[in-house]
Amino acid sequence: MRKRRFAQVDVFTAVPLKGNPVAVVLDGEGLSDAEMQAFANWTNLSETTFVLPATHPAADYRVRIFTPKAELPFAGHPTLGTAHAVLEAGLARATDGRLVQQCAVGLVDLAVGEGGLSFRLPRYALSDLTDPEATAWIGEGVELVGGASAVDVGPVWLIAQLADVSALENLAHDPARLTRYYEATGMTGATLFAVEGERVVVRSFAPGDGIPEDPVCGSGNGAAAAFRLAAGQVRGGDGYVASQGRQVGRDGFVQVRFEGADIHIGGQCVTCIEGVVTL
Repeated sequence: MRKRRFAQVDVFTAVPLKGNPVAVVLDGEGLSDAEMQAFANWTNLSETTFVLPATHPAADYRVRIFTPKAELPFAGHPTLGTAHAVLEAGLARATDGRLVQQCAVGLVDLAVGEGGLSFRLPRYALSDLTDPEATAWIGEGVELVGGASAVDVGPVWLIAQLADVSALENLAHDPARLTRYYEATGMTGATLFAVEGERVVVRSFAPGDGIPEDPVCGSGNGAAAAFRLAAGQVRGGDGYVASQGRQVGRDGFVQVRFEGADIHIGGQCVTCIEGVVTL
């Protein structure tokens, strides 16, 4: 057991307590998989990360990402929150406004600017879902735009678009039915979105991983952006800001930008807790 530097960062907000918090252990060396998982379960946040020395020469640092129940190959808000904590702690410096994170999915490019941090989605692949159970959990009488897709961005999200923002905001879904479906298919969870003019609203659910509703989800927003790009709703050069979290008392904003086929997800971060943990 030893004391390790620790930070808790609120992501996709400049206002403390309004975004999605991530716990960051800034010195993860020497911890076993089981110890990391136990601490992630204890924090009871949607994700906890552990910073380690990079093993790839192009990376500035390495990170492992855990939900309360499992390790993830990649996740969005932990990527931004960890980068923010690493920079504040002086563990890495941006070079020409760029930072490179190493994680299980590979190398992730981050841009560091006055408006916050952003990352280029390391990968995405879509496949159509034809099983009625893919959307049965959403509830009866909810109109969808097109069908649902499985979008692999490291985590695999079930993505569907609702025709009406108010239907999304007042959703009466079945978490148990969703859990049964995505556990059988190996997905991470489900992200739903709706568009009303310039307004894009997002909600993400992963109850089987101990996350009934993710307050503001970076990878879920990335998967939704890939869905929109594939559907022809947006194209290279476009951008938009998605809002997420008001249903759980938050008010997060996710910046989405398209450069050709590349998808960039960004936002602001603010540190809420700094100190040490004994692990």
